Amino acid sequence: MKKSNKQIASLLTSSIFFLLALLFSISATTANAQSKEPVKLGFIPLTDCSPIIMAKELGLFKKYGVEVIVTKESSWANVRDKILTGELDGAHCLYTMPFSVYTGVGGKAGSEMKIAMMLNVNGQAITLSNDFCGKVGFKQMNKVVPVVAAKLRAGKEATFAMTFPGGTHDLWLRNWMALAGINQKAVKIITIPPPQMVANMKVGNMDGYCVGEPWGGVAVKQGVGFTQIATQDIWKDHPEKALVVNKKFSETHREDLKKVMKAIMEACIWLDNPANRKKAAAIIGRAPYVNAPTDVIENRLMGDYDLGCNQGTEVYSNDYMLFYKGGMVNFPRKSYAIWAMAQYVRFGYLKTAPDYKAIADKLILQDLYKEVAISMKIKIPNDDMKPFSLTMDKTVFDPSNPEAYLKVVKK
Repeated sequence: MKKSNKQIASLLTSSIFFLLALLFSISATTANAQSKEPVKLGFIPLTDCSPIIMAKELGLFKKYGVEVIVTKESSWANVRDKILTGELDGAHCLYTMPFSVYTGVGGKAGSEMKIAMMLNVNGQAITLSNDFCGKVGFKQMNKVVPVVAAKLRAGKEATFAMTFPGGTHDLWLRNWMALAGINQKAVKIITIPPPQMVANMKVGNMDGYCVGEPWGGVAVKQGVGFTQIATQDIWKDHPEKALVVNKKFSETHREDLKKVMKAIMEACIWLDNPANRKKAAAIIGRAPYVNAPTDVIENRLMGDYDLGCNQGTEVYSNDYMLFYKGGMVNFPRKSYAIWAMAQYVRFGYLKTAPDYKAIADKLILQDLYKEVAISMKIKIPNDDMKPFSLTMDKTVFDPSNPEAYLKVVKK
């Protein structure tokens, strides 16, 4: 049966509307793809920002199909604020910062920052002013207290610096003091951003500080301080920096976050090849990144520590800064989160114990990490939530019973 002109016109009109709708849909999809915001990741000028910087420099973010902008930040407090507001999607960050912030030690209690993966272990140091040169040497813990006590007896204030309340550097400094027998109430502990440590020591603002490399090595090179101990001497393979992300970003851009994690993981693997560390040192030492002497970065990356103060060198062969170690580095352990929060109780930041496990469960994206690791055929460690001890402090920490640990260390 022949169709009427009216029917034909109706069909043509419908077809035109269908084609226009289809074209509009394709156009909108293309526009959305083109206008998609890049992922913004912050970093602090420290050697252990290398995984993020090298993922960018090696083109690994592009390899995994995600555009990333990296920005140098001025302080850990700045990083915290920008992650919480969403100005940064994530950052190279102290692994303890999310727990410090959430418990109210280093921020507004209840504020959530999420840990996606770990970036490195080891590679921080306690640096003392050259005023103490010859009075206390490398790893001579028994000589620290007499030196500090002598200064206090002379009516002078003993001042030590770390980088963020409840941060890793704060905890290494306080554990060092506890091991040496320093009364922490008798000394002053201040907060200084990492890149400003050496300048502040140079003008006499502190007697010692704990920070990540290269700022321990730079103090030695400039002749203003010496390395008294490396943090890996206090706790071999201790957790240090993490990829910390904005809560909303982790929930609404999960696939982008997985791509970012894969790129960073590949950079961590690349960095753990000693043959690549010289190249990495030259790149991250540039002004837009760490802005520090390449030789200092390279030497300490290779485990070759000039200690300063005529102490010679210390060579670390298997416990220098590591970024991968067969996947042992990158797995975000809840037991380490619980240990950190127990330190807040130990050192008086918190009057009562927090809900350790609930907080660790809330802030660590362990399932996401496992998903990424499995997709990359990376081994997932099976040691989480098992008891452990630090290298110097042999006290056993059982993450299932932090109260028992606190009874021992608070005696």
